[in-house]
Amino acid sequence: MNALELLEQSPVMPVMVIKDIDTAVDLAQALVAGGIRSLEITLRSDAALQAIALISQAVPEAIVGVGTVRNARQWDAAVEAGARFGVSPGLTADIAAAAKASGLPFLPGVATASESMYAADQGFTVQKLFPAEAVGGVALLKALQGPLPDIMFCPTGGINAGNAAQYMALANVKCVGGSWLTPEAAVSGRQWDVITTLAKQASQIA
Repeated sequence: MNALELLEQSPVMPVMVIKDIDTAVDLAQALVAGGIRSLEITLRSDAALQAIALISQAVPEAIVGVGTVRNARQWDAAVEAGARFGVSPGLTADIAAAAKASGLPFLPGVATASESMYAADQGFTVQKLFPAEAVGGVALLKALQGPLPDIMFCPTGGINAGNAAQYMALANVKCVGGSWLTPEAAVSGRQWDVITTLAKQASQIA
């Protein structure tokens, strides 16, 4: 699977912070039950790598990836844990080299035309616009479509159920990233039916 095929798996890629490892497998199963298979587990908690490993083993239907990758060491550790793709808030030469060496799909974070061009020069034409709403959102993506028609984006940051469809309507957007599919109260309360319902709704965004 390449990066473009990854984005085509579902309209929304949940950006997840798993704090309690005991919720990881049930959370992944609830999302998959709702039609969401590509799961970004961010390195924003101590449980992240263990969660990647557990979900990879217990929920084969899920495509588990790592998010908030900031250096090559983190990338290598996540791949060893079982991550099948990676997402970063930005791009450095070290991360680019590690991602290319692994052969796995990688979405570098970009916020400007220059950053997008640099990422494309590194071989990454499928990118994460981040933080999407803060840097111009839909208007910026429309503006980038003309000069950078070969770049596809997964915008993330400030996107929710209310504005996701506006992004998905753009020709250069294949999916969006968002945290609204895994609200903390529902996860901590183990309300998996709520998560599945949110996932089903997200699966219908077009």
